Amino acid sequence: MSGLIDTLVEAPYNGRADLPHLADSVGLETDDLLPLLEALQILGFAQVGGGDIEVTPAGRAYAEADIQRRKVIFGEHLVRYIPLAAHIRRVLDERPGHRAPKARFLRELEDHLDEEEADELLETIINWGRHAELFAYDYDSEVLSLENP
Repeated sequence: MSGLIDTLVEAPYNGRADLPHLADSVGLETDDLLPLLEALQILGFAQVGGGDIEVTPAGRAYAEADIQRRKVIFGEHLVRYIPLAAHIRRVLDERPGHRAPKARFLRELEDHLDEEEADELLETIINWGRHAELFAYDYDSEVLSLENP
């Protein structure tokens, strides 16, 4: 996602691109590009419509930031626009040990999604949360925490 935002804010796009042209220039099929565009839109970094994508002011701020500030911006958007990320962070904040098993969140998701979809969604949110340094995840114990394992 970071590379795509960087590409969009630079020339020749300067913040706005035609989707087929963008797909060609970044070497992705439209079907491969669409999930990235959807994620950028959900996170508030871009708007997609009429066959175009336009970087939002938040997306531009992200592109202009250094690596540490990008993590902060990404984390802020993650908890603002992704309810599951906000829920995980809230649970970790509220628990005395600031730890929770992955299975806890999987069970909740499986009330609405099948097992495979729930696992894929949770893995994505865990990866995004780790990137933003909102929480840590120990793959051996399958525990999320506010501290690095």
